[in-house]
Parts: sequence; structure tokens; C-alpha cells
Amino acid sequence: MTLSPFAPYSLSAFNISQASENKIHDDTVAARLGFAGALVPGVEVYAYATHFPLALWGRPWLERGTMDCKLLKPVYDGRIITIAASRSVTGLDFTVESEKVFCASGSANLPPEPMVMPDLADFPVVPARRERPHVNASVFPVGEWLGADPFEVTEDYASSYLRDVRETNPIYSNEKLVHPGIILRMCNWSLSHNVQMSAWIHIASAVRNLGLARVGDVLTTRAKVLANYDRKGHKIAELDILVLANDCTPVARVHHSAIYCPRQLAELISSD
Repeated sequence: MTLSPFAPYSLSAFNISQASENKIHDDTVAARLGFAGALVPGVEVYAYATHFPLALWGRPWLERGTMDCKLLKPVYDGRIITIAASRSVTGLDFTVESEKVFCASGSANLPPEPMVMPDLADFPVVPARRERPHVNASVFPVGEWLGADPFEVTEDYASSYLRDVRETNPIYSNEKLVHPGIILRMCNWSLSHNVQMSAWIHIASAVRNLGLARVGDVLTTRAKVLANYDRKGHKIAELDILVLANDCTPVARVHHSAIYCPRQLAELISSD
């Protein structure tokens, strides 16, 4: 059941990670894997979709809101995407389309009360692996804890990110707040700072906002591997990730899923 649809929101998608170690964001490699071109990172598709919950609920959503996002089809650099949203009985539902292709879907909500903060004692501090192994079926053992290199959100980085994701809501620049897309990028780094992966794909995130991160904060993660499995030839890892500001203040808890070795890549390697 849905109620009161919003006016669709359109923008030109931008591949912020063209120079990334993840070659799924490189035109040549992505084409070899069967895609039309380099994929726009899933964290940025998520960032685009935060437009509606922020417009509806404002700052409280950044403080304690939720958002689940499933990435279904690629979004390509320079293509026009349209996010559509409507109120539901539980909050808000949204879809992301590009050139009539259904690319992502999800839902968002604003709980009436803040969630119970996780006990930091349940999330051990571990550094990113000093020597990253090459990707294989055993690189993400279930139950293992992973860290990521600390990341300071400088004013230059925060402002360039707002520009790159076409963010127009003034709350971020006016209040010096870190965009949720940057926070979700930390979840990707919980994977890539520990394993060498030539091409991999973010496929879903269920985010629970726990507080605000501010420009100048240093972000860290504490991540536990929940699952590691094969689905139709794709190797998939799921992580439970706590993102913190200055290693002491929880800002988000995320169930993060990624294909760390796509079937197409395994087939390409075996044929070479």
C-alpha cells in the first residue's frame, strides 16, 4: 500500500571512482565483463536515493533514520537516472531507473525513538590487514573481524563529494555534516582495505543511522563477516559494520553485501 507519491527526482549519474583500484569502475574492464561501461558505485546510487528521506524528515533522519537499498542493475556514468518515491504505511518506498531500466529499489523510515546504541565492547578494534591477500573463496571467513584505514573527512573532500553526487540540500554545507554516501563508502573499504579484488560489485545495504558525523571527523569501522557464499557463480560476502566518528561515536550500523568475485571475472580468468 502506497500513499502520496512525490515528484520524481532526476540527475546525471557520475562515476566518482574512475581511478579506483576496483576495475568495475573502468570502462575497458567492465566491458570485458559484459557491461555497457564502467559502473557508477553503488554507494553513490544510495547517496542519490537519500534525497527523498532527507527531504521528508530532515535532520532527524540523518540522526536516527533507516534506509534499505538493493542494487539490481548497473547505473552508468553520464546517464540520466530518475528516483521515484512514495509514502508507504511504514515510511517511504523508492526506485531508481535509468533509461527505462529498473536499477535499484528500497525503503526508508524514521523510527519514533532513537535506536539503542550498540555496546562498543561487542565490536573489537582491529586494523586493516597489513598484507592484503589476493581474492579467493577463503578471504572472508565467517566470524572474522575486519577494520579499515581511518579516514578524515576534510572540508575539501566533503564539498567535492556533494558536488560529485549532485547534492543540493543545503543542510550538509550549512551544518558541516558528512553525507551518508561517505559513511557508506567506509563500508566498502572494510572489504577493499583487507583483500585485493580486481573487480567487485556492491549489491545491497541496510543502514541504520545512529548519529551525525561532521566535517573534520575521522571515520573508522568495525566489521564482522556474517556470511560468505556462492550464488549463481558469484562469490558474495555479507558484513555487519559499525561506522564510528573519532573511534568513539557510532554514526551508522550497516548490513553490507557485495559480490567480491563476479562470475564473469572467474570465467574470464579461466579462459585467458
